[in-house]
Amino acid sequence: MMDGEIFTPTLVPPGNTTPNSSMTLEQKTTFAFVILLFIFLGILIVRCFRILLDPYQSMPTSTWADGLDGLEKGQFDYTFA
Repeated sequence: MMDGEIFTPTLVPPGNTTPNSSMTLEQKTTFAFVILLFIFLGILIVRCFRILLDPYQSMPTSTWADGLDGLEKGQFDYTFA
């Protein structure tokens, strides 16, 4: 070092210029994509916890015999055979 020279780290540019701290388009796109993935993950986690807490809420209330005409539940139709 010479006398009178001010020591500056190598990562800081000399002078009064500030480094360009803006993100590139690729970094912005990646950041937005990661944020969307986190939102999607949060939605899936909430949905899975709701299914775990009340698994029968999402099931339909109809049974297998609702569509059969003239048959009681548990009765088999032997007339076809």
